[in-house]
Amino acid sequence: MPTPAHPARTAPTSRDVARAAGVSQATVSLVLGDKWQGRVSPRTAALVRGAADDLGYRPNQAARSLRLGNTRTALLVVPALTNEFFARVYTGAAATAAEHGFGVVLYPSPDGTGPARDPFASARTALDGVIASSMATHALGALRGTGLPLVMLDSDPTDTHDPADTTGPDADGTDATATHATGRHAAAHVNLAVADGMHQVAHHLLGLGHRRFLHLASAVDTWTFHARARALAETLPPGTTTLHTVHSALDVHSARTALENALTTGTDRPTAVICDDDVLAAGACKALRRLGLRVPDDISVTGFDDLALATAVEPELTTVRLPAEQVGRSGMAALLAVLEGHTPDNTELPVELVTRGSTAAPAKP
Repeated sequence: MPTPAHPARTAPTSRDVARAAGVSQATVSLVLGDKWQGRVSPRTAALVRGAADDLGYRPNQAARSLRLGNTRTALLVVPALTNEFFARVYTGAAATAAEHGFGVVLYPSPDGTGPARDPFASARTALDGVIASSMATHALGALRGTGLPLVMLDSDPTDTHDPADTTGPDADGTDATATHATGRHAAAHVNLAVADGMHQVAHHLLGLGHRRFLHLASAVDTWTFHARARALAETLPPGTTTLHTVHSALDVHSARTALENALTTGTDRPTAVICDDDVLAAGACKALRRLGLRVPDDISVTGFDDLALATAVEPELTTVRLPAEQVGRSGMAALLAVLEGHTPDNTELPVELVTRGSTAAPAKP
């Protein structure tokens, strides 16, 4: 006799989970969608998760995304992938995202801080929001045109442009204000206290007795570097100090060349070189060695960022430590808050001067 066929075992549904836990399907959706806080008690949430585990229930994320317009994916835009700082920002953002069932897509602006093109043809359905780190304001036009929630890291805090506030149709001919259900959100900000960092550098050098300064400044046109320059100029007492500024691209060779040119054509040699970045400081140290000058005996050098490079050079760099991973974590937390319908407070994270061997009192004439 033929063996009776066993009926196919169907996958458990959210209704099965609701029945097993003794709750409604809406409660199951809230708990398994991680939106239960403040709506469902911790005991009920635990019951729902336990029932789902016992039944082997797995939500259909693809169907859920289509239903809710939610892909649980954020885009992190950075100026470049070659800088350790942005790798650490990504690490922090990805860690916080993972804790909430989100993923982070990393995207470098194709032109450094130039216009960041929309990396997806249909960003509205591919992403839930955008985090932009250290980008120039004008570089975000295409991303803002998507109407997605936007969190800006290390960027101009006065830029509160509403990403959903578009004039006229989008590139695909649709009206952004009519098609985006995310609501209207002004850009949220997470910033580093870079001005305070430069204040700390200047006060450290002034305390050592330095009065002649050269600022080896980044030629990149972003808020963070403008803020550093303003803070330095404001901190140095007028009349009793001199400040000369030289701009350089953000690489060792350009920094070395810029400082060599400045020191061989100038008339009043500085006793301290203040750099906008550790990479620039490494180039400055190379320039001084090539000119037969010693760090810090002849000229002190400071950096900014506290990259791994800061302790790889000799002498090790006095620099400003930036909590890059915390920037990423705070940025992702701000985006999650916006997606939950909250308005996050703009955040400024403290920075710390780390004194090492590249600074000392100026040599006596």
